Amino acid sequence: MTNRNTSTAHDPPSSTAVEQFAQLLSLAVHELRTPASVVGGYLRMLQRDSDPPLADRQRRMIDEADKSCARLVALIAELSEVSRLDSGVTTLVREPVDLFLLVEDVANGVHESSERGVKLEVRGEASGAPLAGDSARLLAAFDAVFRAILREQPAACTVIVDRRRSDANSAVIVVAPNDRVQAAYESTPGPFDEKRGGLGLALPIARRVIERHDGRIWSPRGVEDRRAAVISLPLSELKR
Repeated sequence: MTNRNTSTAHDPPSSTAVEQFAQLLSLAVHELRTPASVVGGYLRMLQRDSDPPLADRQRRMIDEADKSCARLVALIAELSEVSRLDSGVTTLVREPVDLFLLVEDVANGVHESSERGVKLEVRGEASGAPLAGDSARLLAAFDAVFRAILREQPAACTVIVDRRRSDANSAVIVVAPNDRVQAAYESTPGPFDEKRGGLGLALPIARRVIERHDGRIWSPRGVEDRRAAVISLPLSELKR
């Protein structure tokens, strides 16, 4: 494996730009929360108590509106998380984690696209990747990445989550179709596309969590960029 896989895919934005973006998001969250809460409250009141009683068609419409409102509230919460991560307000827990075991736990619970015959299989080193990190946020980050990659597969296939120690101080996780895993390891890094429908802001949050752990995520160039991902994270010293 070459060292180039640990480089960034593009220059990061300046700290000033990040701070301004975080402030803008924080303001947007503040302004959106109140109207979303009011709309959700009135919809729930209609569901529980209406005089005269709602017709079945009206109730179905209100139920769908309530679901959409709940989705908006969830997106607002995700915007808040992005803002907090960018501004440094969110404090990550630092606890001992075996990255390879954590990855396997996540993969065992991801069944995105299984109805299309797209399977997820874990390979590589089973354990021995000590990391001081926020296990809950890392679990959510890997879950989002795995689901995103599975969605991109055009037909039935097996997607591999391959775990390797690149050296004594870092580990690499490749998520790619079975016949593209080695090519992903050997490729040059490209930007990881976070703009994917149906996942909300899970991928932007995942990237930020990985970077807050001093890691990187990228798409391997030439390996159907959106169909694969590579994640590199630094490890703690092994206890002897």
